Amino acid sequence: MQPTVDVRRSEERFNTRLSWLDSKHSFSFSRHFDPRNTHHGVLLVSNDDIVTAGSGFETHPHQDMEIVTWVLQGSLVHQDSTGHSGLIYPGLAQRMSAGTGILHSEKNDSWRLEGGSTHADPVHFVQMWVVPDEGGITPGYEQVEIDGELLSGGLTTVASGMDKHANSSAIRIRNKYAALHAARIPSAGHVTLPEAPFLHLFVARGSVTLEGEGVLAEGDAVRFTATGGQRISAEEPSEILVWEMHASVRDW
Repeated sequence: MQPTVDVRRSEERFNTRLSWLDSKHSFSFSRHFDPRNTHHGVLLVSNDDIVTAGSGFETHPHQDMEIVTWVLQGSLVHQDSTGHSGLIYPGLAQRMSAGTGILHSEKNDSWRLEGGSTHADPVHFVQMWVVPDEGGITPGYEQVEIDGELLSGGLTTVASGMDKHANSSAIRIRNKYAALHAARIPSAGHVTLPEAPFLHLFVARGSVTLEGEGVLAEGDAVRFTATGGQRISAEEPSEILVWEMHASVRDW
Protein backbone atom coordinates (compact mmCIF):
# COMPACT_ATOMS: atom_id res chain seq x y z
CA MET A 1 0.00 0.00 0.00
CA GLN A 2 1.13 3.50 -0.78
CA PRO A 3 0.97 5.97 2.14
CA THR A 4 -1.97 8.30 1.59
CA VAL A 5 -3.76 11.01 3.56
CA ASP A 6 -7.23 11.64 2.16
CA VAL A 7 -9.01 14.68 3.62
CA ARG A 8 -12.82 14.67 3.32
CA ARG A 9 -14.54 17.96 4.15
CA SER A 10 -17.82 18.15 6.05
CA GLU A 11 -19.74 19.63 3.12
CA GLU A 12 -18.72 16.68 0.91
CA ARG A 13 -20.64 14.14 3.01
CA PHE A 14 -23.99 12.69 1.99
CA ASN A 15 -26.86 14.30 3.91
CA THR A 16 -30.26 12.93 4.90
CA ARG A 17 -32.73 15.56 6.12
CA LEU A 18 -36.10 14.65 7.58
CA SER A 19 -38.47 16.57 9.85
CA TRP A 20 -36.85 14.93 12.90
CA LEU A 21 -33.36 14.02 11.64
CA ASP A 22 -30.28 15.73 10.22
CA SER A 23 -27.83 12.96 9.36
CA LYS A 24 -24.48 13.34 7.60
CA HIS A 25 -22.90 10.15 6.24
CA SER A 26 -19.16 9.74 5.71
CA PHE A 27 -19.70 6.55 3.66
CA SER A 28 -22.44 5.19 1.39
CA PHE A 29 -25.55 4.75 3.49
CA SER A 30 -29.25 4.10 2.86
CA ARG A 31 -30.33 5.78 -0.40
CA HIS A 32 -26.90 7.41 -0.77
CA PHE A 33 -24.58 5.10 -2.67
CA ASP A 34 -21.19 5.66 -4.25
CA PRO A 35 -19.28 2.47 -5.14
CA ARG A 36 -16.02 4.38 -4.58
CA ASN A 37 -17.02 5.28 -1.01
CA THR A 38 -18.20 2.20 0.86
CA HIS A 39 -15.69 1.79 3.71
CA HIS A 40 -12.23 2.49 5.04
CA GLY A 41 -10.42 -0.34 6.78
CA VAL A 42 -13.17 -2.19 8.65
CA LEU A 43 -15.27 0.96 9.18
CA LEU A 44 -18.45 0.85 7.08
CA VAL A 45 -20.57 3.59 8.66
CA SER A 46 -19.78 6.88 10.37
CA ASN A 47 -22.99 8.89 10.71
CA ASP A 48 -23.16 12.28 12.40
CA ASP A 49 -26.78 12.51 13.60
CA ILE A 50 -28.94 15.20 15.19
CA VAL A 51 -32.38 14.00 16.35
CA THR A 52 -35.13 16.29 17.63
CA ALA A 53 -36.78 15.75 21.02
CA GLY A 54 -39.45 13.06 21.15
CA SER A 55 -38.26 11.46 17.90
CA GLY A 56 -35.76 8.86 16.83
CA PHE A 57 -35.15 5.58 15.09
CA GLU A 58 -38.01 3.14 15.59
CA THR A 59 -37.33 -0.55 16.20
CA HIS A 60 -35.27 -2.01 13.34
CA PRO A 61 -32.98 -5.02 12.77
CA HIS A 62 -29.22 -5.48 12.48
CA GLN A 63 -27.07 -8.54 11.88
CA ASP A 64 -23.31 -9.27 12.02
CA MET A 65 -22.24 -5.73 12.85
CA GLU A 66 -20.43 -4.03 15.74
CA ILE A 67 -22.19 -0.70 16.38
CA VAL A 68 -20.56 1.95 18.57
CA THR A 69 -22.52 5.07 19.57
CA TRP A 70 -20.82 8.21 20.90
CA VAL A 71 -23.03 11.04 22.16
CA LEU A 72 -21.75 14.61 21.87
CA GLN A 73 -24.73 16.52 23.28
CA GLY A 74 -28.01 15.52 24.91
CA SER A 75 -29.06 11.95 25.61
CA LEU A 76 -30.22 8.94 23.61
CA VAL A 77 -32.43 6.10 24.83
CA HIS A 78 -31.40 2.62 23.65
CA GLN A 79 -33.74 -0.37 23.83
CA ASP A 80 -33.17 -3.77 22.21
CA SER A 81 -34.60 -7.26 21.87
CA THR A 82 -32.07 -8.77 24.31
CA GLY A 83 -33.71 -6.80 27.13
CA HIS A 84 -31.20 -3.97 27.42
CA SER A 85 -32.55 -0.49 28.00
CA GLY A 86 -30.48 2.51 28.93
CA LEU A 87 -29.57 6.14 28.50
CA ILE A 88 -26.47 7.10 26.49
CA TYR A 89 -24.94 10.50 27.19
CA PRO A 90 -21.58 12.31 26.67
CA GLY A 91 -18.71 10.36 28.19
CA LEU A 92 -20.53 7.02 28.12
CA ALA A 93 -19.12 4.51 25.64
CA GLN A 94 -21.72 2.13 24.20
CA ARG A 95 -21.45 -0.91 21.95
CA MET A 96 -24.08 -3.24 20.50
CA SER A 97 -23.05 -6.50 18.82
CA ALA A 98 -25.77 -7.45 16.35
CA GLY A 99 -24.43 -10.98 15.80
CA THR A 100 -27.05 -13.49 14.67
CA GLY A 101 -29.69 -10.74 14.76
CA ILE A 102 -31.01 -8.04 17.05
CA LEU A 103 -33.80 -5.46 17.08
CA HIS A 104 -33.28 -2.05 18.65
CA SER A 105 -34.56 1.49 18.79
CA GLU A 106 -32.81 4.79 19.56
CA LYS A 107 -34.86 7.78 20.62
CA ASN A 108 -34.51 11.23 22.11
CA ASP A 109 -37.19 10.68 24.78
CA SER A 110 -35.38 10.17 28.07
CA TRP A 111 -38.40 11.32 30.07
CA ARG A 112 -40.20 8.12 29.08
CA LEU A 113 -37.40 6.08 30.65
CA GLU A 114 -36.72 8.21 33.71
CA GLY A 115 -40.05 9.88 34.28
CA GLY A 116 -40.29 13.63 34.72
CA SER A 117 -40.94 16.48 32.35
CA THR A 118 -40.32 16.51 28.63
CA HIS A 119 -37.57 18.57 27.04
CA ALA A 120 -36.99 20.25 23.69
CA ASP A 121 -33.26 19.59 23.40
CA PRO A 122 -31.92 17.70 20.36
CA VAL A 123 -29.44 14.86 20.77
CA HIS A 124 -26.23 14.94 18.72
CA PHE A 125 -24.29 11.71 18.33
CA VAL A 126 -21.91 9.82 16.05
CA GLN A 127 -22.75 6.22 15.24
CA MET A 128 -20.08 3.98 13.76
CA TRP A 129 -20.34 0.44 12.37
CA VAL A 130 -17.44 -1.96 11.94
CA VAL A 131 -17.61 -5.50 10.60
CA PRO A 132 -16.87 -8.24 13.17
CA ASP A 133 -14.00 -10.63 12.46
CA GLU A 134 -16.38 -13.54 13.15
CA GLY A 135 -19.96 -13.93 11.99
CA GLY A 136 -22.88 -15.52 13.79
CA ILE A 137 -21.97 -14.53 17.35
CA THR A 138 -24.48 -14.14 20.16
CA PRO A 139 -25.90 -10.59 20.21
CA GLY A 140 -24.62 -8.44 23.07
CA TYR A 141 -24.49 -4.99 24.61
CA GLU A 142 -21.96 -3.11 26.74
CA GLN A 143 -21.57 0.41 28.07
CA VAL A 144 -18.81 1.98 30.17
CA GLU A 145 -18.46 5.44 31.72
CA ILE A 146 -15.11 6.93 30.59
CA ASP A 147 -15.71 10.62 31.22
CA GLY A 148 -12.93 10.72 33.83
CA GLU A 149 -10.32 9.32 31.44
CA LEU A 150 -11.21 11.97 28.86
CA LEU A 151 -10.16 14.72 31.28
CA SER A 152 -6.52 13.95 30.47
CA GLY A 153 -6.89 15.64 27.08
CA GLY A 154 -5.08 12.75 25.39
CA LEU A 155 -6.31 9.87 23.29
CA THR A 156 -8.53 7.57 25.34
CA THR A 157 -9.48 4.14 24.04
CA VAL A 158 -13.27 3.96 23.79
CA ALA A 159 -13.81 0.56 22.17
CA SER A 160 -11.41 -2.15 21.11
CA GLY A 161 -11.08 -5.80 20.21
CA MET A 162 -7.29 -5.63 20.18
CA ASP A 163 -5.25 -7.67 22.65
CA LYS A 164 -3.20 -4.64 23.71
CA HIS A 165 -6.34 -3.01 25.15
CA ALA A 166 -7.62 -6.10 26.97
CA ASN A 167 -6.94 -4.60 30.40
CA SER A 168 -8.12 -1.07 29.66
CA SER A 169 -11.48 0.45 30.56
CA ALA A 170 -12.57 0.34 26.91
CA ILE A 171 -15.66 -1.53 25.87
CA ARG A 172 -14.90 -4.69 23.88
CA ILE A 173 -15.84 -5.12 20.23
CA ARG A 174 -15.68 -8.34 18.25
CA ASN A 175 -12.91 -7.34 15.89
CA LYS A 176 -9.35 -7.99 17.02
CA TYR A 177 -7.99 -5.63 14.37
CA ALA A 178 -9.79 -2.42 15.38
CA ALA A 179 -9.96 0.17 18.16
CA LEU A 180 -11.73 3.51 18.58
CA HIS A 181 -10.02 6.33 20.45
CA ALA A 182 -11.42 9.71 21.51
CA ALA A 183 -9.80 12.89 22.78
CA ARG A 184 -11.16 16.12 24.19
CA ILE A 185 -8.24 18.42 23.44
CA PRO A 186 -7.97 21.80 25.17
CA SER A 187 -7.08 24.86 23.14
CA ALA A 188 -3.39 24.70 22.14
CA GLY A 189 -3.23 21.08 23.30
CA HIS A 190 -2.14 18.25 21.05
CA VAL A 191 -2.21 14.48 20.57
CA THR A 192 -0.28 12.11 18.31
CA LEU A 193 -2.11 9.67 16.09
CA PRO A 194 -1.31 5.96 16.36
CA GLU A 195 0.37 4.20 13.46
CA ALA A 196 -1.68 1.59 11.61
CA PRO A 197 -2.41 0.37 8.07
CA PHE A 198 -5.74 2.23 8.26
CA LEU A 199 -6.79 5.23 10.37
CA HIS A 200 -9.96 7.28 10.28
CA LEU A 201 -10.01 10.68 12.01
CA PHE A 202 -13.26 12.58 12.57
CA VAL A 203 -13.42 16.08 14.05
CA ALA A 204 -16.57 15.84 16.16
CA ARG A 205 -16.38 19.41 17.43
CA GLY A 206 -14.06 22.39 17.30
CA SER A 207 -11.17 22.71 14.87
CA VAL A 208 -7.69 21.21 14.78
CA THR A 209 -4.53 21.37 12.72
CA LEU A 210 -3.29 18.11 11.21
CA GLU A 211 0.46 18.02 10.75
CA GLY A 212 1.27 18.33 7.06
CA GLU A 213 -2.33 19.04 5.99
CA GLY A 214 -3.50 22.21 7.75
CA VAL A 215 -6.73 23.08 9.54
CA LEU A 216 -9.62 20.66 9.86
CA ALA A 217 -13.02 22.07 10.81
CA GLU A 218 -15.87 20.45 12.70
CA GLY A 219 -17.28 17.61 10.64
CA ASP A 220 -14.13 17.09 8.56
CA ALA A 221 -12.63 13.60 8.35
CA VAL A 222 -9.34 12.11 7.19
CA ARG A 223 -8.62 8.61 5.88
CA PHE A 224 -5.03 7.47 6.40
CA THR A 225 -3.54 4.47 4.63
CA ALA A 226 -0.16 2.97 5.53
CA THR A 227 0.75 5.96 7.66
CA GLY A 228 0.19 7.54 11.06
CA GLY A 229 2.06 9.28 13.85
CA GLN A 230 0.97 12.77 12.81
CA ARG A 231 0.41 15.46 15.40
CA ILE A 232 -3.07 16.90 15.95
CA SER A 233 -3.13 20.37 17.54
CA ALA A 234 -6.32 22.02 18.77
CA GLU A 235 -7.11 25.51 17.49
CA GLU A 236 -9.88 25.70 20.12
CA PRO A 237 -11.36 23.19 22.60
CA SER A 238 -12.04 20.22 20.31
CA GLU A 239 -13.15 16.61 20.32
CA ILE A 240 -11.87 13.98 17.87
CA LEU A 241 -12.65 10.33 17.17
CA VAL A 242 -9.92 8.08 15.75
CA TRP A 243 -10.34 4.54 14.44
CA GLU A 244 -7.13 2.52 14.47
CA MET A 245 -7.47 -0.47 12.11
CA HIS A 246 -5.03 -3.23 11.22
CA ALA A 247 -7.19 -4.89 8.57
CA SER A 248 -9.68 -4.06 5.84
CA VAL A 249 -13.01 -5.62 4.88
CA ARG A 250 -11.19 -6.83 1.77
CA ASP A 251 -9.07 -9.10 3.98
CA TRP A 252 -11.99 -11.49 4.55
